[in-house]
Amino acid sequence: MRSKTRRVAIVSLLAPAAGLTLAGSWSAYLGLSVRDHLQATRDALVLLRASDPGRLAGTLADARWHAYEARRLTSGPDWSLIAHTPVVGDGATTIRGLAEAVAELTTALSDVHRATAQLITDVEPLDDRPSADHRPSMGNVRELLAVLDSAAPVLDAAADRVSLARSRLSVTPADTGVSAVDEARGTALREADRLRGWLGAAADAAALVPPMLGHDGPRRYFLAFQTNAEARGTGGLVGAFGILKAARGKLGIERLSANNRLSPSSTPVADYGPAFNSRYGSSALSLLSNSNLSPHFPYAANTWTALWERQTGQQLDGALATDPVGLSYLLRLIGPVTLPGGETVTAQNVIDLTERDAYVRYPNPEERKKFLITIAGAVSEALSRSRPDPLTLLSTLSQLVEERRIQVWSRRDTEQQRLEPTPLSGVLPDKPGPFAALVINNSGGNKLDYYLKRSLQYDLGSCRADGQRVTKVRVRLTNDVPHQKLPTYVTSRLDHPDRPRAVGSNLLWVSLYTGAGAQNGGVRINGKLVKVVKEVERSHPVYSTMLELAPGQSKTLEFLLLEPASAAPPLVPVQPLAHPQQTRITQDHTGCGPESQMIDSEG
Repeated sequence: MRSKTRRVAIVSLLAPAAGLTLAGSWSAYLGLSVRDHLQATRDALVLLRASDPGRLAGTLADARWHAYEARRLTSGPDWSLIAHTPVVGDGATTIRGLAEAVAELTTALSDVHRATAQLITDVEPLDDRPSADHRPSMGNVRELLAVLDSAAPVLDAAADRVSLARSRLSVTPADTGVSAVDEARGTALREADRLRGWLGAAADAAALVPPMLGHDGPRRYFLAFQTNAEARGTGGLVGAFGILKAARGKLGIERLSANNRLSPSSTPVADYGPAFNSRYGSSALSLLSNSNLSPHFPYAANTWTALWERQTGQQLDGALATDPVGLSYLLRLIGPVTLPGGETVTAQNVIDLTERDAYVRYPNPEERKKFLITIAGAVSEALSRSRPDPLTLLSTLSQLVEERRIQVWSRRDTEQQRLEPTPLSGVLPDKPGPFAALVINNSGGNKLDYYLKRSLQYDLGSCRADGQRVTKVRVRLTNDVPHQKLPTYVTSRLDHPDRPRAVGSNLLWVSLYTGAGAQNGGVRINGKLVKVVKEVERSHPVYSTMLELAPGQSKTLEFLLLEPASAAPPLVPVQPLAHPQQTRITQDHTGCGPESQMIDSEG
């Protein structure tokens, strides 16, 4: 669910307050009044999706007023009397909890918008003059860094407010006898969790971005542009790179270059231990094209900076990575950009332009890479001159972070420690608990992963008395390559090039990362039992196999696992590829903790 939608979905099912059968005309009036105010709150928040920045404050204020009226009506002695009435008491208690939660959530959103809007108003206009040396530049962003630096405590406070509201709602009756009320409570709890995650991610970004982008002193980073058309563990092959320089509120991209401008090293530039060496080989430590096979972003980032230092003698402060999907989110924020030749690049066409059309338009790889570099430079320059609405800016940052469309590693320990618990870090967490992560690496050397479709279903059974639980992970992969002829560069296979195969077939190294202590109970591909390779990375048992997909073919992998029983929520990180992964999680908490319930979520 997108960040703006999260603002409205919290109350999307709160209207059925009048579903209670209340005794007496005054009680019925109260129920209808509360229903009307909750309905009005929902309607106002829905308008946030369509409101222009100038109307955003008024729309939020309207939502907040109706939410407060609902809370006022459910906080008095009359509603308290209803809450103690047999039959309808539980429902009335839950509705009061819903009204209180919505009032707190709208207040949190209003506080964030008011604080950031005031900061935007107070800062001076950005300096949009072109740089003297005509290098790709993001201009003077001192004001933006000041906004983010000051917004961090506001976002932290808002996240705490949402957490408290969520906690209070969670202790209200879950089974009131009125299904509409129960569903509204469940929806509100889930959406409060998502809003809390959004605010937390935005708070982390707001706290980390200013110092890391030179607010307190000069910084230089390796900036990688990943091409999802050829999958790698952290997202895609590094197709181009630059050196991002930040100093005194100014950003610039130096040496924006094609990937072949970073020379391979004759010896490994890093050491991540024997398990890494066994799984990925020495080329992952000496060659840019293989440097991000692991999904653990700090490995790739440290390797990139070490390769750069080996080639130039210059030490960098860290590394960042993004991809065409990330560029599309930035373009949605800043609007279309025009390339030197007059072509317009938009949020709607940038992914297709960089991951499909460029291969048709430029048969020469050097020309294609130059085109990609031109697009990256144009987006970078335009970003510096944009002045987006504060909530829109924070929503975009949050989406980039949550989907791992931007990943960051810092050489500074204090910054990296705050980064690590967030999706921004791209860290493969090594803590125990239910875990299922699908990771794909292209093994054919082609560019067909732009057409790859993925789904993952993670079914967690009940916890058993022996401390174990049976789980199943079902993965479905589809090679959705079109029927029309594609450039040879896109479809050619580097593995056994002389072997005949259908044009458009793909070869994938498919790995399932499982929770610490998980045991393999059998793996099937399209129902047939197969052998897989077991390895371990950062405490995660990893089960891998090579999978060939013909054009248009789908294959289903089913993993039967025996996992340590745990009441911890399951983690299912998603590899940032061209198309989103369809994910479904079902979990039976029976025997795992104080509550016994079924959780069914999709994303």
